[in-house]
Amino acid sequence: MDFDVIIQYFPRLLEGAWTTIQLVVVSGIIGSLMAVPIGLARHSDKLWIKALPYAYIFFFRGTPLLVQIFLVYYGLSQFDSVKESILWPYLREPYWCAIIAFCLNTSAYTAEILRGALGAIPKGEVEASKVLGMGKALMYRRILLPRAFGMIVPAYGNEIILMLKGSALASTITILDLTGMARTIIARTYTPIEIFLSAGLIYLAMSMLVIWVFRFIERRHNEYLKPIDS
Repeated sequence: MDFDVIIQYFPRLLEGAWTTIQLVVVSGIIGSLMAVPIGLARHSDKLWIKALPYAYIFFFRGTPLLVQIFLVYYGLSQFDSVKESILWPYLREPYWCAIIAFCLNTSAYTAEILRGALGAIPKGEVEASKVLGMGKALMYRRILLPRAFGMIVPAYGNEIILMLKGSALASTITILDLTGMARTIIARTYTPIEIFLSAGLIYLAMSMLVIWVFRFIERRHNEYLKPIDS
């Protein structure tokens, strides 16, 4: 084990880790905002409302993330209308293509998690809201969505961890994230064990941080469920 190589290139790995964090945070925020309307539409009883969200979720959950990244990065460039649009300066950059692919993927998973949480809310709470005279919009805002968000925190934390690990696929389109930086260093130093082990430990540390954050959020959000000490 060559520890000198690890010490020498560890700052470069941290640079790649910072790119990974950016990818996960940006796509996580945008994907969550996209997931709310998709999940609400998926929860609807009307077929014409939930049909398109169902197809969206089915596609992005049923196809590999790597394929989705390639479709965005390589596929969009085949259309002249895309190249001539004002978005082309962004769509030709691998960083933004990865963001788009991650947003689409995580929004589908998060929307399905939200849909499941909404379906798990006891019908008594819905009926109580109607008895109090709440309209559907007010009921979702004050009762259903807060209850659903409290229920999905553990599952959404797992989704963030999966997205963190899946972000390693960004290196396939030349992004120097943590995995991409590790592969670049290995190509120079021929020390795969040392570099990949260091990268794996950094991924592990980031995953532990995500677990801690979501456990803290779960405890704070669901504090009312704790038993009262006698």
